[in-house]
Amino acid sequence: MWGRNVYDSISKFLQFQLTVNVVAVIVAFTGACITQDSPLKAVQMLWVNLIMDTLASLALATEPPTEALLLRKPYGRNKPLISRTMMKNILGHAFYQLVVVFTLLFAGKNTEALQSYSECYREVYF
Repeated sequence: MWGRNVYDSISKFLQFQLTVNVVAVIVAFTGACITQDSPLKAVQMLWVNLIMDTLASLALATEPPTEALLLRKPYGRNKPLISRTMMKNILGHAFYQLVVVFTLLFAGKNTEALQSYSECYREVYF
């Protein structure tokens, strides 16, 4: 029971981390090529990785095993750690996050909601 739970936790952690890191690398590279300046500086990427690693490991390491794990057949030795379904999930979530981040990065200054937020921010803090 514990072995299957550990395997599932590791695969969930890998899926989460690969999604976050794929998005961060693509945003940093594409942003640097298009705007000639990286939207995420090195220290910011380190903070993102530190926070994401800490929260993901805490969330996945504290998941208790259930009896339903014993009803499932065990995985074989030759089964890849990143399955085809996991890869589809990683790419799908990464695409969605990239759309949101690039929309905010390139069209964020033109949106009315962000302009009103930035004016409110200036009034309150400056």
